[in-house]
Amino acid sequence: MDKVKIFAPATVANVGSGFDILGFALEAPGDIIEMKKTPEKGIVISEVISEKPLSTELRKNTAGMALLKMYESKDIPFGIELKITKGVNPGSGTGSSAASAAGAVFALNQLLDDKFSEMDLVDFAMDGEIVASGARHADNVAPSILGGFTLVRQNEPLDVVKIPTPEKLYVVVLHPEIEIKTSDSRAILKSQISLSTAVKQWGNVAGLISGLFTNDYKLIGRSLEDYVVVPTRSLLIPMYDQFKESAMINGALGFSISGSGPSMFAMCEGKDNAESVKNALVKTIEQTNLLYNIHISKVSKEGCKMM
Repeated sequence: MDKVKIFAPATVANVGSGFDILGFALEAPGDIIEMKKTPEKGIVISEVISEKPLSTELRKNTAGMALLKMYESKDIPFGIELKITKGVNPGSGTGSSAASAAGAVFALNQLLDDKFSEMDLVDFAMDGEIVASGARHADNVAPSILGGFTLVRQNEPLDVVKIPTPEKLYVVVLHPEIEIKTSDSRAILKSQISLSTAVKQWGNVAGLISGLFTNDYKLIGRSLEDYVVVPTRSLLIPMYDQFKESAMINGALGFSISGSGPSMFAMCEGKDNAESVKNALVKTIEQTNLLYNIHISKVSKEGCKMM
């Protein structure tokens, strides 16, 4: 192939009790990566179409940085040019930087006839995350590449485990139009927690993994409760408690913050429940003067894919 067009899905990371280790892919939205070979060696980002301005400089763009690391790891006999169309809005808390990085390395691997493994691609995409957050992390790029739920057992050396995705698992994602910087949301987190809090958190992480393996939707729901991060980060999101209450009394299995926010997600069993939760959340947010986006997605078992 001389050119490819790739869809790279948005993701939800942290997933309640799974701070920095759990993530899952959405069916929509996603970024579109168009890449073609060029005769002159090197990498050029020709265009980035986005609601918010994003750099086309390689080291200032998540896709560019990830590609640079990948390109330099082997003697690739051609150059590449790419165009990025952002479907995942920057700062939304649904893996915008990860979608670009994941889609770019996946695209180049197609042009290389799959010379790299999926774990290699995750590793390269993590370098792209340095541009966005200052650190290599895999909780968004892993599900964007692999699809479904992923568990990042550790980052260095990288160890990612794919987790089964129950068939009826839907998610409602609510994004209020406010800005929360990842650096700010990390800065307010406590550096220490009590042993009793840690034990409760470990129990929920284990319960969530067990529920995903056994299709136990109620166990999944009650295991989403987070005792470490959400109690602090939720203070940055107006009316978070009201949104959670509205979702839960209308059929959600669980409710939490997507990534570092401001997006929130409600996990649901079946599309009908998801529709009820979505309607309830719309009624709640329309009591405010906040602009917002809201959508329903099945948890996608597919990651990056050819278009």
